[in-house]
Amino acid sequence: MKTTATGKTLAALLMTSAMTLAAPSAMAEPTQAMREAAIAGVDARAKLAQQMVDQVFSYAEPGFQEFKTGDYITSILEKNGFTIVRGVAGIPTAWTATWSNGTGGPKIALGSDEDCLLGLSQVPGSPQIKPMVEGAPGHGEGHNSGMPLIVVAALSAKDVMVKNHVNGTLMIWPGIAEELLGSKAFYVREGVFKGVDASIFVHVSNGFTTSWGDSGSTGMVSVEYTFHGKTAHAAGAPWDGRSALDGVEIMDTAWNFRREHLPVTQRSHYVITNGGDQPNIVPGKAAVWYYFRDRTFAAIRNLYETGNTISEAAAMATGTTVEHKVLGYAAPMHGNKPLAEDAYKNIQMVGMPKWSADDQAFAKAVQETNHFKLKPLAEEVSPLGVPGGPTFGASDDIGDVMWTVPTITITYPANIPNVIFHNVTSAMAMATPIAHKGVVAGAKAVALTVLDIATTPKLVADAKDYQENVQFKEDKYDPVITKDDQPAIHINDELMARMRPKMEPFYYDPKKYDTYLDQLGIKYPNTGGQ
Repeated sequence: MKTTATGKTLAALLMTSAMTLAAPSAMAEPTQAMREAAIAGVDARAKLAQQMVDQVFSYAEPGFQEFKTGDYITSILEKNGFTIVRGVAGIPTAWTATWSNGTGGPKIALGSDEDCLLGLSQVPGSPQIKPMVEGAPGHGEGHNSGMPLIVVAALSAKDVMVKNHVNGTLMIWPGIAEELLGSKAFYVREGVFKGVDASIFVHVSNGFTTSWGDSGSTGMVSVEYTFHGKTAHAAGAPWDGRSALDGVEIMDTAWNFRREHLPVTQRSHYVITNGGDQPNIVPGKAAVWYYFRDRTFAAIRNLYETGNTISEAAAMATGTTVEHKVLGYAAPMHGNKPLAEDAYKNIQMVGMPKWSADDQAFAKAVQETNHFKLKPLAEEVSPLGVPGGPTFGASDDIGDVMWTVPTITITYPANIPNVIFHNVTSAMAMATPIAHKGVVAGAKAVALTVLDIATTPKLVADAKDYQENVQFKEDKYDPVITKDDQPAIHINDELMARMRPKMEPFYYDPKKYDTYLDQLGIKYPNTGGQ
């Protein structure tokens, strides 16, 4: 009897499938043979999943710089019959890949993020902090794994749809510059999701689940304030100048005083992106970049308007002027209940990967070396997320898609418990068997859910009904970005012009090496910081 990559026999999977098929609410669902074929299709592409995860990890491209990553992924999709549209929403690295079978049927959007984070270069498979290239970006959130999962799931579902004459359209799209909240609101504004009936998004985790309703997250607006003053000799005639940096610092001070009187649900943080040129010149230009986060559209807009008011006051106080530019936006997240409940049945059916002793040893080594609480790789799927759980401050611009078409996020188990996200420790496992196995498990759940959507009109109808009559009654989509705001595609240009030549020697070569760890000469599990 054949065993799947998750350690379950096909017979066991099909037995669980039969229970799922008995759901009384379904008008039509995939047959057992279709489900078996989808699972087998993912298993057959396990090697492709590993190569893609490792390849994208090695490219390590931050927001709006995902050129190598996008070219690589779209080349695979194009070879498999998908039509590619590039430069979506005015973003050079953005694209869509679309394939249709027959006429009619639902249009299903499948997406995940591609970008990495600045300064988080890390040798994979090492439990010690060890940059691959000092100062370079790296996948300290694991975004290298999401698009490989989506591609493998889509290709597997596509095969089943063709063989069984299932009509429908698959549209794959990347989350560009998610760490900057830089693309999805612009996708929505430009109509990228027009005609989409249901949307599945995936994000890396150490657990395996999905959720519906208010996720407890924040929405966010990203704004840069640029102050303009007048240069002068800072020692000889400072009275002739007006310091733009003074404007920045007074704004920051005023904002920090204002925090005491803001709702406890808000999060706000900033970095000074331009503080002047040198100390003996009164700065004629200075800038500060803010993220304002809160739980509702109205609260986000209030923070934004408060920031604008404070910036103007700081400019008046310092004899300078100020302008502000919206760089990105993220709506609060709200998952679709019917889609989440359907996907969760598939997650339960697939189950967690079968972790090896080596996988558990490496996870423990990462936790011990970095002084994290010890917790083994999970053996059971996580509970279905429902409203009323704990709130948290993070944001994700998938929220904008969620307020446009019925959408869920599936989190898949490709990382280690208790590592810190937006940190090098989250990169340590992301080109190891832990990531590879988690992607295969996640791809099975996505492929099965795609087939459910494609073959079950009632599921699509229920998803739309929930959005219209439950979600939209709670709040209305009200983004801060306007028709005049444009994606901040200039961000990271200069950085990658400097860093890319240093990073290129570390690109993965799957023609020469079985895995990226092999190319780097790392023995798995490395428990000693090799």
